[in-house]
Amino acid sequence: MKTRVSIIDYGLANLYNVSNAFKHIGANVEIIDKPKEVQKSEFLILPGVGAFRNGMRGLDIRNLTFAIKEHAEKGKPFLGICLGMQMMLTRSYEFGVVNGLDIIKGNVVKIPGKNLSNIANKIPHIGWNELTFSKSAKKNHIFSNCINNTSMYFVHSYKAECNNDENIIAVTDYNNIKINAIIKHENAYGCQFHPEKSGELGLMLLRNFISI
Repeated sequence: MKTRVSIIDYGLANLYNVSNAFKHIGANVEIIDKPKEVQKSEFLILPGVGAFRNGMRGLDIRNLTFAIKEHAEKGKPFLGICLGMQMMLTRSYEFGVVNGLDIIKGNVVKIPGKNLSNIANKIPHIGWNELTFSKSAKKNHIFSNCINNTSMYFVHSYKAECNNDENIIAVTDYNNIKINAIIKHENAYGCQFHPEKSGELGLMLLRNFISI
């Protein structure tokens, strides 16, 4: 029996690419936008591109916020991608202060315009970057077959900062600035990169996720 994957449509997501990626790895995919559909979901995906404020507004006007938090609090599998990962945190400082889902304690802040050596960063950060996994990552079967220096595709101007380092599974280095690339709390995971655009290695992570 195929795994049923539910992808949330809140008006700010590339549903086509994410949906096709999960179909490619053998999952049954449904696009949902109602609280009752979230409550019935098994594997829940929150993709997204764009501004944090607009993303949270999209969830709020559809009354999805509580249902998503409840899904994660029950320990059911959840995956946030790019903006979807950032909205998992407590708040964002993009265009003012905006509250997030608070699944993982932390903040979303702008990538600095310069690094510690005063070298300018190109913002947004776009392109392939290598991941370095934490020691705890190998204890989680989702990442047991992942190796350091795996490259994934990033597109973002803001980065997630977790209050607790135990929530950080993998990081990437962008011009000597650490960016949290994968975060987690229980069965809720977030990827700053786009696994659906990261070739076979990205698909491997999605396969691992639906094997929870």
